Amino acid sequence: MMKRRRIFATLLFGLIALCLTGCDGDTTTNVGKLTFQNELNIPPLLEPTVGSDGTKQFTLTMQTGTTEFFEGKKTPTWGINGSYLGPTIRVSRGDKVAFDVVNHLPETSTLHWHGMRLPAAMDGGPHQMIEAGSTWNPSWTIEQPAATTWYHPHLHGKTALHVYRGLAGLFLIEDQDSKKLPSNYGVDDIPIIIQDKMFNGDGSFNESMDLTPFGMLGNQILVNGTYDPYLRITSSQVRFRLLNGSNARAYHVGFSDNRSFYLVGNDAGLLPEPIKMKRILLSPGERAEIVVEFKEGEETILHSFAGKDGIENGEFDLVKLIADQRLTAATPLPQTLTSEPPIEVPADAKVRTFVLTTESAINGKKMDMNRIDEVVPARSREIWEITNKGWDHNFHIHDATFTILDKNGELPPKYERGRKDTVFIPSGTKVRLAVDFGSYPDPTTPYMYHCHLLYHEDSGMMGQFVIVEPGTESQVSQQLHRRPHHH
Repeated sequence: MMKRRRIFATLLFGLIALCLTGCDGDTTTNVGKLTFQNELNIPPLLEPTVGSDGTKQFTLTMQTGTTEFFEGKKTPTWGINGSYLGPTIRVSRGDKVAFDVVNHLPETSTLHWHGMRLPAAMDGGPHQMIEAGSTWNPSWTIEQPAATTWYHPHLHGKTALHVYRGLAGLFLIEDQDSKKLPSNYGVDDIPIIIQDKMFNGDGSFNESMDLTPFGMLGNQILVNGTYDPYLRITSSQVRFRLLNGSNARAYHVGFSDNRSFYLVGNDAGLLPEPIKMKRILLSPGERAEIVVEFKEGEETILHSFAGKDGIENGEFDLVKLIADQRLTAATPLPQTLTSEPPIEVPADAKVRTFVLTTESAINGKKMDMNRIDEVVPARSREIWEITNKGWDHNFHIHDATFTILDKNGELPPKYERGRKDTVFIPSGTKVRLAVDFGSYPDPTTPYMYHCHLLYHEDSGMMGQFVIVEPGTESQVSQQLHRRPHHH
């Protein structure tokens, strides 16, 4: 009886909150309320020092500060090497990288490299905690194709709050294929980090992470930490690297004049060829690279169009784009973007099944830091079937790249057919993924898989898996019997 009452109460809360986030055509919007008066901030490229062995050494300092999003109002924020957000890191395939991640916050945090293929001990998940006043020193070799990845905290139970306060940044990987696209950072290669916020009257963030069943759904938009932004366009062809850095909201990104653009990359790398389209849906944590053509003197607005109720609700102007009277000419877009082979699974591939519900659990289990949920052989390719029986979720797998085989038995939209690490799974949807796993065996240090709606993740919708040498799966304990490693 108590369980039945709990389920009823949960569903009732969900219905009330869904109405708050967009019932009966009530769409959260900023359209018509902006004047586009603030120049878009472009996060600076972080220059490394280079060691005698060629290792690129970076320093990232997590710190508190204040940021003036609105004139005359100072918002308490967190940032990395600054008051809000962090610098952009850019490296090339094959580079050796090393980091000093310094925690000057008043509490413990972590820093996770989302989309990166690397050893579990370097992943920056909940087991690699960085205590206040200490430094973490991960290092690895970049062994993956060009991609737009990012970094953010992953402290279990507090990820949503730490990201919301401003701890996030882009991590760009380049290779010979990606350099054929517009690559002059800040000129024709523009980062676009989209985040929704809710502000109090004094300019401070409303930090109610449990505002809806999905978590924080804000009513104001920041792009690269800029409110009400514009960007001057100086090239006839511009590559935008889109990151949904929000806690819970999804965006249907397009342009106010309904112009077409070319999708050239998903989360985990470039597409085989450009796809011409007018809208792309990005749930939290997903990225896309698009190339847009401009004519001299024209204006348009990068815009998020209203979708369904729930996390897709809301219509927002993101940033106004103003083309100069003279634009630098661009080379034609390559018709072949990458030669990276597709992810193909063997006929006898292992199939793992996962069920998501309204209870912030996976397969009926909430996150347990000492429990290993799955044991995966190194370098394997598997099929993961994920069924969502709850409200909207998405799903991210650490140290893995996948392609979507189907959604509810049908091929995914063209924009979702590339290499990914995060997938949107609306309520009532079943997805099948062809997953390519990593090559760093470590039976005692887990990676995560989880919903990337950060309130859901913090509430327990996360599991752990380890990568082991093939043939040793049965020898691995599924209890860690140890506490997370502190730095």
